[in-house]
Amino acid sequence: MTQPAINTPAPNFRAKNQDNKELSLADFKGKNVVLYFYPKDDTPGCTTQACGLRDSFDEILKTGAMVIGISPDSPASHRKFIEKYGLPFDLLADEDHAISKAYGVWVEKSMYGKRYFGIERSTFIIGPNGDTTHIFPKVKPAAHSDQVLEALAQ
Repeated sequence: MTQPAINTPAPNFRAKNQDNKELSLADFKGKNVVLYFYPKDDTPGCTTQACGLRDSFDEILKTGAMVIGISPDSPASHRKFIEKYGLPFDLLADEDHAISKAYGVWVEKSMYGKRYFGIERSTFIIGPNGDTTHIFPKVKPAAHSDQVLEALAQ
């Protein structure tokens, strides 16, 4: 699937978080949502990205936004990742890749000549009305939280 476009409705979803509680995008209507997709819990780039958002979390909250991370990992894996790094936001399990496909971030990749499917690290900022306001494809983990804060300040 292709990614949602700016100023169009973001695809709704329902998935379990680190506590096996089901959450949906609709649960956050009326708030800005920073929805970030990442490949795997507790790997170097994903940890850098998550910890950057953790360190900027108070500033993000001041803008009225929430942060939600999504990866193919299980709720139990997310719980360990959150506890290890003190992450203050929900991580959702997209084990069947349905959400990643709906957002167009489940893509074919290549490493060392091998082709496989995985998540393209991407972030979507969704406005209070459910429309996508910003899209950051191929996010660089170290610069991610600054990009998010800059977009939320607009």
